[in-house]
Amino acid sequence: MRRGPKNKFQPRQVEDEHRINTRIRAIKVRLVGDGVEPQVLSTREAIELAEQQDLDLVEISPNADPPVCKIMDYKKFLYNQKKKQKELKAKQSKIVIKEIRFGPNTDDHDFNFKLANAKKFLEEGNKVKAFVFFRGRTIVYKDRGEILLLKFAQELSEIGTLEQMPKLEGKRMTIMVNPKKGK
Repeated sequence: MRRGPKNKFQPRQVEDEHRINTRIRAIKVRLVGDGVEPQVLSTREAIELAEQQDLDLVEISPNADPPVCKIMDYKKFLYNQKKKQKELKAKQSKIVIKEIRFGPNTDDHDFNFKLANAKKFLEEGNKVKAFVFFRGRTIVYKDRGEILLLKFAQELSEIGTLEQMPKLEGKRMTIMVNPKKGK
């Protein structure tokens, strides 16, 4: 016979990140907050003070001795925390690297087409990684690949800055171009 919980569909108890009111386990707490002088009280007295103001007693620092608690509106506190996290997330910018691939014998039309795409990527604020891929015996044309990448970087110098000079890694010669900050 299988042993386990009687009702396996019972939801789990998720503990909040802060203990509030009767969930505070300490006997004495250090009370801080707006309009309250910092003092050490029994937990029961602190909860009574919070109830008189129609607010909650929230454990801010549970590891302190005695734990630090604050009288505040807990729901409003959680709402403001979520709002701050959302604002921080919106301010973060994700760096996207767009790759452009050339061959050592790329013609002018293909070069100009890829150059136009690279300009568009840089104007959007993305980094551009351009590389020449050498297949088979085309590795003997390393100088052509380097000239092509330097020409590419020269064309993009108005809207982007070269992060690294052409570097050969295996069968690839690579450069990185960052968007200029002023744009």
